[in-house]
Amino acid sequence: MTTGDSTENKLRPLLEWVLQKYPDTPKKRAKQWITAGRVSVNGAIIRQPNQAMPDPHDALEMQGRRCTSETLEQELRIHARLGLLYIDASLAVVNKGAGLLSVPSPHSDLSALSVLDDFLAGRLRAIGGATARRRLPPSFVHLTPQPVHRLDQFTTGVLCLAMNPTARARLIEQFQTHRASRQYVAFVDGRPKTPRGTWQHWLRFDDDNLRQHVLSERAAKEAGDDAQKSVTHYEVIEEFVIGSTRRVISKVKFNLETGRTHQIRAQAAHEGLPLIGDRTYHPLYHAAKQDRRVAPIEFTRQALHAESLTLDHPDQPGTRMTWTAALPKDLRQLEASLRAGRA
Repeated sequence: MTTGDSTENKLRPLLEWVLQKYPDTPKKRAKQWITAGRVSVNGAIIRQPNQAMPDPHDALEMQGRRCTSETLEQELRIHARLGLLYIDASLAVVNKGAGLLSVPSPHSDLSALSVLDDFLAGRLRAIGGATARRRLPPSFVHLTPQPVHRLDQFTTGVLCLAMNPTARARLIEQFQTHRASRQYVAFVDGRPKTPRGTWQHWLRFDDDNLRQHVLSERAAKEAGDDAQKSVTHYEVIEEFVIGSTRRVISKVKFNLETGRTHQIRAQAAHEGLPLIGDRTYHPLYHAAKQDRRVAPIEFTRQALHAESLTLDHPDQPGTRMTWTAALPKDLRQLEASLRAGRA
């Protein structure tokens, strides 16, 4: 005879059932799994560790439990223009090369997102020496990367991708509320008025010409929702004086408070500090506008690199993580030439 006090029917907190199913898991970690939304019962996510229920048996499932994180001692090159820095069941962090889109566009399917998707599905293999033999656990084949934020096609550096819709929503929310921290390095033509400071501008993106315009306060009010406030913090790292002209090129670190399209490029140009190589915002690269007394410094793209990204792990409450990417070869070569006084 079965009574209401049987083990099967006894109400116990969800946390206890999780610990019973995964006995080797520390209590604190199991509780984090629940509050992060990784535990479901009968397909429904439950985030309350103390919610009482009868034994859920096989109806209790752990989302993404088999996809452990991959801590890579060195960047895993999965494409000539893309390296993998970190991956788990919630997010991936990559180092994007110049010329590669962040996500597919109507004009090109090749992007950081599509390359990672092909690699996880086994359609691509890692390249370059010892890393070519590196394999991810089989469980990663089921992950599908999704966009979170973007880098311009010719901007290099750290880019984050989500691995499931829930993680994507949480990561996007961090960027929208400025909890995600992004640092960039750029080489600009000129010297800022102060060694460090903050730029605040209103920007309006021109869809026809694919560029930002800096607006006055009055024009921003008239533009309404088309105008976006943009805030960038900067600090000069080093200055280079070029030859007998005494022209100054500055290496500057930027920290984005907001994340608008072309934000650094447009704001820097407005402040009289256009980026080296920027064909959109630097007037010296526009033949009709060139001052023949000053030649543009030869560089094939805007000299901008996303150096680091810091954010909260979307499924591990309280876990703050940072990833960095060193300057790519072309920027290292530019820096060496500037340091030698050559333009």
